Amino acid sequence: MKIAFFVNDVETELPVYTTSRLALEAHRRGHEVWYVGATDLGVRLDGTLHGRAARVPGKTFRSTETFLASVQEVEGVELPLGDLDVFWLRNNPAEDFVERPWARTVGIEFGRVLAERGTLVLNDPMGLAQASNKMYLQFFPELVRPPTVITRHLGRVREFMDDRKGDFILKPLQGSGGERVFIVRADDRANLNQIFEAVAESGYVIAQEFIPAAAEGDVRLFLMNGIPLRVKGKVAAFRRVHTGDDLRNNMSAGGRAEKAKVTDSMLSLAEAIRPRLIEDGMFLVGVDVAGDKILEINVFSPGGLGSCCQLQEVDFTGAVLDAVEAKIEVAQAYETTIPNRRLVTL
Repeated sequence: MKIAFFVNDVETELPVYTTSRLALEAHRRGHEVWYVGATDLGVRLDGTLHGRAARVPGKTFRSTETFLASVQEVEGVELPLGDLDVFWLRNNPAEDFVERPWARTVGIEFGRVLAERGTLVLNDPMGLAQASNKMYLQFFPELVRPPTVITRHLGRVREFMDDRKGDFILKPLQGSGGERVFIVRADDRANLNQIFEAVAESGYVIAQEFIPAAAEGDVRLFLMNGIPLRVKGKVAAFRRVHTGDDLRNNMSAGGRAEKAKVTDSMLSLAEAIRPRLIEDGMFLVGVDVAGDKILEINVFSPGGLGSCCQLQEVDFTGAVLDAVEAKIEVAQAYETTIPNRRLVTL
């Protein structure tokens, strides 16, 4: 299997990333593995898609640290993207929101063409195009998500808050990693103007009812093909807990990972969103849950699979590669192009 991982920038990838773990596992299985960044794609005169890509060297690696260091030392070469079996979109568009807005959708655009020509693209680029920001959660049943408004008008936020009287979260529609996320307490709204202005600098604002259970941390739950990822009876999930006075549970904001108990309520939430995830071709996603509500659905480059493996003491990474290999085997067995969304649901 020839597989390329599309990332924001090969040089800024880190060993702890889930992408590094997936790529190393693919390499260990003998697959031909490539990395390609957002600046390295192109279309030739004959209409073929190419990338300036780094191929993983053909040697053994003991860790993601040595693996990624070796990849980042390789000089990129021309890779005909049409020769790929799998083009895996693992970039985070939010990272390019300010400095490189043109880079946010380039993977989707190239991925769409590749999918039409028979390459398996994960996650499905047509589905990802609908999930380019946090508004994607609004496409799912109301019962699974907190009451939310999205606006650039402070007055509407005040009306929304006045109707409920509780605590609220204000965060940007575009963004990740817990940046510009604020909690507004019911008895401390004097600073609402300043908070709203700070969040609105990056675009539209999400005002979301605060889920009290989130104060004790939220759970990142991995879904594969629309269902919880399981290995040996254990579910790929971990609890993200904030540290100190910072109420953000994001790992990039200083949160820590703890072993999570996956409840029947969480499994019910996963079942409620499964049909839409399958329809949109979302092969691997991370769902953030607090209490009985979903806070976010991460569809581009959900992280934390390594924490799941460590805390649950099972190899979830291998199970993901098993599923990808199975999809390719089905396509090759039929010797035909299977529509990308159908292939993702197998």
